Amino acid sequence: PILGCECYLAPRSMSDKTPQDHKGTRHLVLLAKNMDGYRSLCKLASVAQMEGFYYKPRIDKALLEENTAGLIALSACLKGEVAQWVLAGKMDEAEKSALYYKNLFGEDNFYLEVQNNGLEPQERVNAALLELSQKLDIPLVATNDCHYLRREDARAHEVLLCVQTGKTIHDTDRFQFDSDHLYFKSPQEMIDYFEPYPDAVANTKRIADRCEIEFDLSTYHFPQYDADSGKTADELFEEQVRAGYAERMKAILAKNPDADQKVYEERLEYELKTIIDMGFPGYFLIVSDFIIYAKKAGIPVGPGRGSAAGSLVSYAMSITDLDPIEHGLIFERFINPSRISMPDIDVDFCIHGRERVFKYTVERYGGGDFVAQIITYGKMKARAVIRDVGRAMGVPLAEVDVIAKLVPDDLKITIPKALEQEPRLAEMARSDPRIGDLIEVSQALE
Repeated sequence: PILGCECYLAPRSMSDKTPQDHKGTRHLVLLAKNMDGYRSLCKLASVAQMEGFYYKPRIDKALLEENTAGLIALSACLKGEVAQWVLAGKMDEAEKSALYYKNLFGEDNFYLEVQNNGLEPQERVNAALLELSQKLDIPLVATNDCHYLRREDARAHEVLLCVQTGKTIHDTDRFQFDSDHLYFKSPQEMIDYFEPYPDAVANTKRIADRCEIEFDLSTYHFPQYDADSGKTADELFEEQVRAGYAERMKAILAKNPDADQKVYEERLEYELKTIIDMGFPGYFLIVSDFIIYAKKAGIPVGPGRGSAAGSLVSYAMSITDLDPIEHGLIFERFINPSRISMPDIDVDFCIHGRERVFKYTVERYGGGDFVAQIITYGKMKARAVIRDVGRAMGVPLAEVDVIAKLVPDDLKITIPKALEQEPRLAEMARSDPRIGDLIEVSQALE
């Protein structure tokens, strides 16, 4: 991958937070050419969020000057510093700015970015950048601002912006782009347009070839379970499993005196050996630790689901509350020695108390730098997207409601399938141009 970030650069310093500082923010594209560059990006992006945030995450030149290792910089779009000076008619300042970045990042690590986006100001900037490139010996690079895949998606993108900003396409003050060129252009389109700009297209390939980051994805980096006991994680793990198993076995035999203990013991030994050999004891100790905390704190915890329920070790450690032997559940669906992959334990905590479990885990394992919450991505489902698009297009709510309810009530249904399955929906789309437009845009966004 080419890892990078379009940074927002504060006009003064990150600590200056006035309306003028918000308006004066400039863009700068930074790409990591190696692991040093990746670390520089991580530092810049983190500080931008935690210290520089004002409307948007921002960095400043002082921070940038300390973190240029391994980076390639591009002058960015019309909101870039050099482009803004050009548009203001101050070529001396544009030249000074371009030289600053050339000297900061070093020879061949700063490029003047030319784009073909159908905007008149961009044509003026491109001409000026060509002149600066020749005068200052700074290479050009051809890029394209991509917001959608095909040119015909511009209309759907326009509606999406309305959905995101709570406007309708009839609002005159809505946020919109004055171009339909923000699509993923073909190589030939780029080559044809940028012919007058020496090496601009070739430089995109050169930059791509220079960006070589290799992550070590074969080594697991587990958090360390430290019980202050002087024992290793393996020893603690085995001790806890055997103690928990003894308690579970008492309950199993009380319920079913004919249970075959040999089957349980063989399974336990196999699982213990597999988990220790694969280096996972610390992971189990940590998961067990915060589940036991939740149970002691009276926070409801699910009995276990997914492949982890197939583990007798999980049952012994109170991670799950299901006897896998009794239910015929298979350990290899959870951890398979022939296919090395991380164990994945899904745990359900009650919404009332989940925050306390998170807080406990943060405090127990070293603070916020060591425990993170993750994002999940949502999709626009058929019914929901029709309602969103209908509102953004100004179609009366009652009408949109009728259309949405014609979509079969099935989470897996897509708009093309709905049109196949429901003739009335297809007929409405054919006979009424407004509804046809609504369905077409909804399908593109879906």
